[in-house]
Amino acid sequence: MKKIVIPALAALSLLASCNFLQKEPLGSITPENFFASGDDAEAALTASYDALQGTGAYGQDLNVVGEMPSDNCTSTNGDVNAMDKIIWTPTTSQVNNVYVQGYQGINRANIVLKYVPTITMDTARRSQILGEARFIRALNYFNLARVYGGVPLRTAPTESGLASDVNIARATTDQIYDQVVADLQRAAIQMPTSNSNRATKNSANALLARVQLTRRNWAAAQAAAAKVLTSNISLGSFDALYPAENRGPESLFEIQYAGSADGGNILPDLALPSPLATYSFTKFNIPTAELIAYADTTTDTRWKFTSIVSAASGKVIGRSHVSYIDGKPGPGGNGNDVGRFVFKWRSIGNNFSSADNTYVLRYAEVLLAYAEAVNEQTGPTQDVLDKLNRVRQRAGLTALTLASPQALTKQAMRNEIDRQRRLELAFEGERWFDLLRYARHNQAEAGAHVTTALDIIAQQRNGARDVNYLVFPLPQTEINTNPLVQQNPGY
Repeated sequence: MKKIVIPALAALSLLASCNFLQKEPLGSITPENFFASGDDAEAALTASYDALQGTGAYGQDLNVVGEMPSDNCTSTNGDVNAMDKIIWTPTTSQVNNVYVQGYQGINRANIVLKYVPTITMDTARRSQILGEARFIRALNYFNLARVYGGVPLRTAPTESGLASDVNIARATTDQIYDQVVADLQRAAIQMPTSNSNRATKNSANALLARVQLTRRNWAAAQAAAAKVLTSNISLGSFDALYPAENRGPESLFEIQYAGSADGGNILPDLALPSPLATYSFTKFNIPTAELIAYADTTTDTRWKFTSIVSAASGKVIGRSHVSYIDGKPGPGGNGNDVGRFVFKWRSIGNNFSSADNTYVLRYAEVLLAYAEAVNEQTGPTQDVLDKLNRVRQRAGLTALTLASPQALTKQAMRNEIDRQRRLELAFEGERWFDLLRYARHNQAEAGAHVTTALDIIAQQRNGARDVNYLVFPLPQTEINTNPLVQQNPGY
């Protein structure tokens, strides 16, 4: 976590990084002799947050998985080719990394939940720490369920290499989601409304709204979003949100980075042209021509031209359209720096250690989640429009009325909400997961969404609408080491 420096963390990492793929015995620092004070509890919690920064989590691969298979992004970089072309296998690096990193975070949170209750410390802070750990565990499990479906459910730390401790069967997807919901509901009670640089009550309820939308539990999604909306947070300038740097109440949860060699964000270097990035190479998450054509680059303040971006030398790098930049060769740049690039991270190259944070949850998404949940239950209402219009008007678009074409039917309103989600949250790691849930919604209600993951799968796989690709395979390493799990169909 940014600006949280705890000497004990280095020692704790020996303990907290243990997971089912880590079969070496623990070192001399053990839970029994480590957890003795409130500082130890804080160090353990920091280790849990730290796992969210990793390459397999929000430091790289969750964003790649959430954007590269979708209609938002493309790339010719071989490191993301499997994601772009939907040809991933059990040995694809992102498939392995997201799984391993997710369980590392879960194990660290489980250690907090097991041992912090035994510490004599301030009772209010202890309760908050436990709430934060539950939020972190829920976030990790939610991401795992969205990527792989049912996975092994571990609510106690893995502290040995014994087969009985390491090898467990998969839970169902619904069982994972049930655990996520339970954790978030309890976390929302335990966490405060505000807590600098950390998860809060609003974080838990915003994530809960996202979970319930994924499950198509519309009333529950509305209720969770409504708890956040009571804050009535103002939406400021969209451009001012980027890069994420604790941008006030509109940011409900973001991954913190210090910008140091062991605490920096590598995503800006992977997405930006040089010299905004450290050096020039074929970038990840290149905005597709289809997305740019889909956006209103004349009126929409999220997508229209705003300014010339220059290097420190004064040479022009490109033209900012807020969400993306039209790049041209900058100082030391070449053809890799020409074209469109994501511009929601803007840090000058820092050797793959940017100080730019990464958004996980924003207030605008909660407004859209509420609008979607209510529309699915009742169709267009003024309540739906009130929430949707706050997002539209912040983007410089006109407010809709119940007489507007987008609000004449439930389907028309659904299409408009889908559109605004795509334009508002582009490149933030949610598009593929939205397309996945749209595909499952269409399986229950034919034609509910215009574009779904199955449409993209068919485009990339010679017309085959292969439902097996609605989840990723389990990593081959897990199949090899855990005889109690079975691979997902089709892999």
